Amino acid sequence: QVQLAESGGGLVQPGGSSRLSCAASGSARSINDMGWFRQAPGKARELVTTITSSGNTIYADSVKGRFTISRDNAKNTITLQMNTLKPEDTAVYYCYAGVTLLGGGHYTSWGQGTQVTVSS
Repeated sequence: QVQLAESGGGLVQPGGSSRLSCAASGSARSINDMGWFRQAPGKARELVTTITSSGNTIYADSVKGRFTISRDNAKNTITLQMNTLKPEDTAVYYCYAGVTLLGGGHYTSWGQGTQVTVSS
């Protein structure tokens, strides 16, 4: 099993920046795509960004040009740098990882979520 530990987040003023990190630990054959979803109150969970093991990235239109995801495969960590934050970025951010198990099965591991609040 692979566990994900998130850090970062908190209260940020509009226009400010914040950084989230997610570290994967445990045993697996491989950790594949990693990324972040977010869920605002009363809304469905939405994909924010994803990064493959080779470094290819996808961003939601709402965060393009403001958010940057990076990955350290040696440490099994990802970082989300969030700039020019807006009140509508307020949400609980969840890290996820696509995992291939030692036995060959696949599943998605999720972090516990971290709150990001953008408010003055």
